Amino acid sequence: MTGPAYDPERDGARMHFRDAMSYGDYLSLEGLLDKQHPISPAHDEMLFIIQHQTSELWMKLAIHEMSAARNALIAGDMSHMFKMLTRVARIFEQLNSAWDVLRTMTPADYTTFRETLGPSSGFQSHQYRLIEYILGNRNPNMLKPHAHVPELHDMLAQELARPSLYDEVIRHLCVAIDGPDAGVPDPQLDAPHQASPAIQAKWKLVYENVDTYWTLYELGEKLVDLEDYFRRWRFNHVTTVERIIGFKRGTGGTSGVSYLRRMLDVELFPELWHVRGEL
Repeated sequence: MTGPAYDPERDGARMHFRDAMSYGDYLSLEGLLDKQHPISPAHDEMLFIIQHQTSELWMKLAIHEMSAARNALIAGDMSHMFKMLTRVARIFEQLNSAWDVLRTMTPADYTTFRETLGPSSGFQSHQYRLIEYILGNRNPNMLKPHAHVPELHDMLAQELARPSLYDEVIRHLCVAIDGPDAGVPDPQLDAPHQASPAIQAKWKLVYENVDTYWTLYELGEKLVDLEDYFRRWRFNHVTTVERIIGFKRGTGGTSGVSYLRRMLDVELFPELWHVRGEL
């Protein structure tokens, strides 16, 4: 037998918000949920828009955490840095799950609205580019798609002018092993990080003496965990694109799947991966 409808107000829940902050007010939902504007009448365009918008929100959080992690490392606050790096790895795990939703869209579904994208493409995401720049995969050529928005171009250029997160990790690694007078390599500011045998040798020392260098060992494993999830994200991107458009060119003019497959070979922290073959 069904009783009367439950009234949360009877248990003390606030139900009137004319003069108080509500859930929607705090999250600015009125503005957020008004930003989905399909151009075509195609049913699946809403899925495409929301999947990419939510991915950009997760990337915004990843940037927030990685920037704070770099600052924590510079300040020597390793415990908070580790927590932030763990969170970034879980963010990439969340981004991976988003591809599963997008893959419910078939090639037939996508072709009904693909032409409405014009030359726009995820290749042009400034937040994705900033993530790569912060982590150390720095290609100055990727500034070009943002030249028409000076504030975005300047923000990316400013990131290229400072040491990456991995540059700061290398500095910390050298000082922790060799002391404050350690010879720290110059940061690789405006080019993708190139593997260094000297840095790999230091990581080898860490992994062969875990008890002595436990904090450095934990740092290395946090970075490997982060890149592991980042690589899965890239791989899932490739398979999703191939599943939906095959080997067509991307809307932004790239070679599509072929371009994305080349990106799978990029290593963010190469010394940490290569050293495993020496242990």
